Amino acid sequence: MGPSAPLRALLCGLLLWLASAQEGILHASGNGMPPVKKDYCILYNPVWTSLANSLDNVTSNSLENLTSTVLCSYSDVPSGFIKDKAVVVMRGNCTFLEKARIAQKHGARTLLIASKTALSPPSGNKTDFKDVTIPLALVRYIDIMDMQTLGNRINVTLYSPPLPDFDYSMFVIFLIAVLTVALGGYWSGVSELEDLKAVASPGDRETRRKKEENVTFTPLTVILFVVICCVMLVLLYFFYKWLVYVIISVFFLASAMSLYNCLAALLQKISFGQCRISCCNKSIEVRLIFLAGFCIAAAAVWVVFRNEDRWAWILQDILGVAFCLNFIKTLKMPNFKSCVILLGLLLLYDVFFVFITPFITKNGASIMVEVAAGPFGNSEKNDGNLVEVPTERSAPHEKLPVVIRVPRLQFSALTLCGMPFSLLGFGDIIVPGLLVAYCRRFDVQTRSSSSVYYVSCTIAYAVGMVLTFVVLALMKMGQPALLYLVPCTLITSSVVAWRRKEMKKFWKGSSYQDIILHFSSSEMAKPLTERSTSRGKGGRDFWWQRCWTPPGSLCYKMMEHLDYTANEENAATTNEQSGGQ
Repeated sequence: MGPSAPLRALLCGLLLWLASAQEGILHASGNGMPPVKKDYCILYNPVWTSLANSLDNVTSNSLENLTSTVLCSYSDVPSGFIKDKAVVVMRGNCTFLEKARIAQKHGARTLLIASKTALSPPSGNKTDFKDVTIPLALVRYIDIMDMQTLGNRINVTLYSPPLPDFDYSMFVIFLIAVLTVALGGYWSGVSELEDLKAVASPGDRETRRKKEENVTFTPLTVILFVVICCVMLVLLYFFYKWLVYVIISVFFLASAMSLYNCLAALLQKISFGQCRISCCNKSIEVRLIFLAGFCIAAAAVWVVFRNEDRWAWILQDILGVAFCLNFIKTLKMPNFKSCVILLGLLLLYDVFFVFITPFITKNGASIMVEVAAGPFGNSEKNDGNLVEVPTERSAPHEKLPVVIRVPRLQFSALTLCGMPFSLLGFGDIIVPGLLVAYCRRFDVQTRSSSSVYYVSCTIAYAVGMVLTFVVLALMKMGQPALLYLVPCTLITSSVVAWRRKEMKKFWKGSSYQDIILHFSSSEMAKPLTERSTSRGKGGRDFWWQRCWTPPGSLCYKMMEHLDYTANEENAATTNEQSGGQ
C-alpha cells in the first residue's frame, strides 16, 4: 500500500471505547444436580430499562418459555399464567413496548423477546408507554433453546456489569506497536549501513540513487502527501462502499510484497538452500520463488476470509505488521526538518478529523472513526475504537484493513455478545516509526556506538503509548494517539540533539554526494591527509569517508561537512586506521 489514502485512513489513531449501556447478561441457573449455571447475551434499551451492575442483591425469577406465541394480544396468555415470572416470547408484528404492556398486565416481572435474526437494540416511543416498568430485553432464540439443557426449572437474572477501564488487549497492542517501531527503525539502520559498505560501481550507484529518489520524502512531498490524505479520507467518507474494495485490493498487493520483503531479508541470512535457476537471462533462487508463492497465498487467504472475525484478525495483524515494517524501512526521511513537518501536519490532521469534524457532519460523528471502523448497521456498533461483532450478523460489512486488531481479552457483556476489538491504526506505528528510522540512520551516519538517538526515540514512543492509555482510562473518551506520540518523540529527539551539540547536523541531515573515488596502489601510499579534504561547489567543505570494497582497492565517499564539529575527529580516526594498514 503506497503513501496515499490507505495510510491516512489508517491514521485513525488509538481510540478507546466508551462504555456501552446496551449489552447485558442473562444469568440462568437450572435445577440439576449439581446446579448448572450459564450466561447469555441480551440487548436492552437503557432509556426504558435500568439493570443492576452485578448479581448481588438481585432477585431471580422463574423463566416461562412462551416462544410459541408473539404476545401481541391479551388473549395470547391465560390470566395469571405468567404472574411473578420472567417470560420469553417471539418477535411479532407488534412493538416491543406493546408486548411489555401486555406482559405487565398479566403480572410478569421480566419480558424477554427471542429473535432468530441478528439482535438489534430495542427502539420505540417510550413516552407512549410511560406505565411500562418491567425490564425488557432481546435474547437469541438459539440461547433460549440452549437453556432447556439446564433443567426443567430455570431461574434467570438480568444485569449489566460495567466495562473495565483496562483490558489486556491494550497491552498486546502496546507490544505490537513498540516492537514494530523498534524493529522497523533497526532494519532501516541496517539498510543504511549496507549502503555505506556497498561496492560503488557506476551501475549500482545509479540504481541506488533512483531508488532513493522514489522513497525519500522532501518537505514539499510531505505537504503534498498530507493534502492527498485529506482528499482521500473525505472521499472514503462519502463513497465508502465502493472505495473500500479498492483499499482491500491495494492492501492485498502491498501486504504480500511487504511480507515477501521481510521474510526474504531473513532468508538471506540462511546460507544453505541457495540453488538457482536461470530464466530470461537472470538467475533466481528457487527458495525465493516458493517464498513469493507463500506470501501471495497468505494474502489471498486473508482476502477470502477477511470477515471471519474469530481468526482472520491474526492474519490481518501479521500482514499489517509486515506492511508497517517494510514502509518504515523503505521510506526515508532526509532530515529532522522533514520529520517535524510530517509529524506536525499529521497531528493537526488527526485532531481536526477526530475532534472538529463531529461539529460539521450531520450525524455528529467523527469522520476519522467512521472511515477507520466502517459504517455500522444494526448488527454492529462502534464505541470509540471498540468494534462489537455479534455472532449472528445479517450481512458482513467491509472494513478498511488499515488497523491492528486485537479482541478484548477480559470477560464482559460485550465479549459475551460478540467479539469486540481494540484497534490501532497503522499510521500510529508508521508515522512515529519514520522518525525512529531517521534517528537510527543518523546514528549509523555519525558512527554512534551507543545508538543514542534510536534508543531514546524508541523509548519516547513507548512512553507516548503508555501516556495515551492513561489519558484514555482517565477521560473515558476517544483520543488520537498521535496527540501524545508526536510530542514525546519530537521533543525527546530534539533534546538529545541539543545536548550532544548536533542540532544543526541533525536538523539538516547528512547529505551524501554521488562521488566515489578509487585509489590505485601508488595513491594509497600517499598520506591520507592529501586526499582527505576538498573544497566543494559554493565553498562547501567535504571530507572523505572510507567505504568498503573488495581486497586490493580502497575508496572514499565524499560527504558534506555541514559544520559538523566532530568531523575533524572522524578524519583523524580514519587517518589512524589508514596508518595502521
